[in-house]
Amino acid sequence: MTAAHFSQSYREARQRFLAAARARGATVESHAHPLKGAEGEEIATDTALVGAADAAHLFIVSSGTHGAEGFSGSACQLALLHDTLPQRATDSGIAVLLIHAVNPYGFSHLTRTNEDNIDLNRNFGDFSQPYPANPVYEEIHDLLVPGAWPPSAAIEEKLTTAMARLAKQRDPGVSSGQAVHPDGLFYAGTRPAWSNKTIRAILRAHGRSRRHIAWIDVHTGLGPYGHGEKIFGRHSPETLAREQAWWGRDLIVSSMAESVSPRTMGHITGCAPEECPGVAITPTTLEYGTLPNPAVRRALRGEAWLAGHPDAPDALRKEIRRAVRDAFYVDADDWKGMILGQFRAFALQTINGLAAA
Repeated sequence: MTAAHFSQSYREARQRFLAAARARGATVESHAHPLKGAEGEEIATDTALVGAADAAHLFIVSSGTHGAEGFSGSACQLALLHDTLPQRATDSGIAVLLIHAVNPYGFSHLTRTNEDNIDLNRNFGDFSQPYPANPVYEEIHDLLVPGAWPPSAAIEEKLTTAMARLAKQRDPGVSSGQAVHPDGLFYAGTRPAWSNKTIRAILRAHGRSRRHIAWIDVHTGLGPYGHGEKIFGRHSPETLAREQAWWGRDLIVSSMAESVSPRTMGHITGCAPEECPGVAITPTTLEYGTLPNPAVRRALRGEAWLAGHPDAPDALRKEIRRAVRDAFYVDADDWKGMILGQFRAFALQTINGLAAA
């Protein structure tokens, strides 16, 4: 059953990933995080390389950039390790690199952000330059992260009205990122996070000698229930044409109005050209829908409030953490089947595209 690939905790997901990778004969490396997990366990970003270290082409699948979103990305990686697709890839001269739990702290502690409330998909920018101002977010920060939780009815009414008015703002949009409020949503941070440094080191070690890298970063939380939107960021027209040839015309450019994701700065796959100069890069985000946007947004707001209130009662803390988990991982067999079915098709298209590149 496809549902069997989904784990119920970070600890379980990591153990199953490492066991499957070793059974597959993959080369496994672990990058231990300096902090501990929610159960006091060691947490790490683990990698599994299937195929030749000197293969010209590399297919990367990463999970858990946004912590609790790792349940689905991990399941996709585990399913791939039990599939025939890696053999198809290696037969075509393609190595497969699985990066498990980019943000292991968030995965274990059931947060979307990392240990410093940083949204890692806003953290991979150029810190020698100021992060772009986001007046749209500034306008409603106090509504998004109120002084008390749960928020009052008056706060919710004001936020609903404001979100309806700002819904079409995309460049920037509310979720585009900000570097002003460490206790806020979509916080970019002021320096590279541990995960940022770790991912860059992994790319340098595994990617610099390649000719072409395709990278799928798996996410959840935006869009219709179970639908996987293929999102293309800000890259060249040539890269867009290649991605559409590989993955279809339903590939969505993130700057387009119909995308479920607004313009963002500091996206994880954006560091690939920097760390692997001269290598062709074909990156995309695979974003699976979960709950309606207001429910997901409320979970994120609770998470941000909790980051600023470490003395919150234990019962409230658990309630907020559970809401975050449910916002990014739907524990239902139909949803799980949709996730893995679409992912396998996407992975097959990627392997076929790389083989012909």
